Amino acid sequence: MINTTLWQNNISMNNSNTLQAINATCPACGLLCDDIALDNKNNQISITNSGAKNCTKSVAFFEKKPAEVPPQIAGKPATLAQAIAKTAEILNKTKQPLFIGLSTDVAGFRAVFNLSQKTNGHLTHANAASSQCNLNVLQSTGWQTTTLTEVKNRADVIVCIGTDIVSHNPRFFERIVWHKDAMFVDSQAREVIYIGENCDVSAGISPKGRHPSLLTCRAGDLPEITLVLRALVAGKKLKMVEVAGVKVSDLQVVADKLKQAKYAVLAWVAKDLHFPHAELTIQNITQTVAALNEKTRAAGLPLGGSDGDTTANYANTWLSGMALNDSQVEHDCVVWVNGFGIDKKAPKSDKTLIVFGNSNCQFETVPDVFIPIATPGLDCSGALFRVDSSVVLPLKQVRETSLPTLAEVLSEIEKLI
Repeated sequence: MINTTLWQNNISMNNSNTLQAINATCPACGLLCDDIALDNKNNQISITNSGAKNCTKSVAFFEKKPAEVPPQIAGKPATLAQAIAKTAEILNKTKQPLFIGLSTDVAGFRAVFNLSQKTNGHLTHANAASSQCNLNVLQSTGWQTTTLTEVKNRADVIVCIGTDIVSHNPRFFERIVWHKDAMFVDSQAREVIYIGENCDVSAGISPKGRHPSLLTCRAGDLPEITLVLRALVAGKKLKMVEVAGVKVSDLQVVADKLKQAKYAVLAWVAKDLHFPHAELTIQNITQTVAALNEKTRAAGLPLGGSDGDTTANYANTWLSGMALNDSQVEHDCVVWVNGFGIDKKAPKSDKTLIVFGNSNCQFETVPDVFIPIATPGLDCSGALFRVDSSVVLPLKQVRETSLPTLAEVLSEIEKLI
């Protein structure tokens, strides 16, 4: 049982003026970079290694000072015991709560899942809409994807479709593409190609100064453009000379490079494909990979991953046998879970609202109950699936806190239901 005295410390760390050096894993994006060097002085965290210091997501995650806020009931301070009791009271009266957000680690999701089972709840991740696009393609036609390690060691041609990637995974090129220790390819000789709109291609410039290729198009035209690329890779003869403002001859050049590659990788971020027929774009990409694999080696690489969405999808599948989806059923209570995100707000709702969030959590409307929780990777240890789903990485506790973990709080609530 957790100690429900409001500021009872969960841990003991040296909080003196002595500087503590810590190596940690960053959960701010799906790459889960595990080379983060941190200093902890007086419980204030600072990043010290150059690569991570240049990552805006890592800096925002580790260096933001935590707010010291107590649990709240209807906007008024309460003890943790009172907030837990009030939450249990609300959930005992609801018929079908909606558990949304689900920004947490493996242990946190398991606790949410258990509570949802006991309360007849429905689960939806904050990123479910984009995750659903990938899932629908995987379920309907299957795909051949790769891991970040394989990309680092083998890829010689990388095509980024519909995104600049670094806005979602800032260190992808530093840690994966231009990594000097690639085993089976000269990483500096890789060819990078962008197809999309408003792509920042600066990260795609090799350390030796080689610039990437860029085919500019509107995001909404990607279904047509990727379909033509798929046809060209399959050896189809096309009469058109242009598709959506892109020359077919330019797409033919890309197709030829893909066919000549020893290990081609086609990467995308589903979050950026928010237009009609986004699933068709992903299906065209994965079917292009399938066509390439008839004569050479190629793979898809779905990137992005944030707020623990990969973890939530996998954990839900092994616990229930079902995938998470983006449908929001009829509900009489909203339970917002946000252990990671500092920029996401609990949704507006005319239903009863319960929030389990990090100490910097913000609201559109005052929740009926708010319980601040420890952030995995900062305030407590934990574990997350990397975006390529090939490994689970441990998260370290790097600062002192008085906050309980999500799993601890939900376990106490479950006992009262």
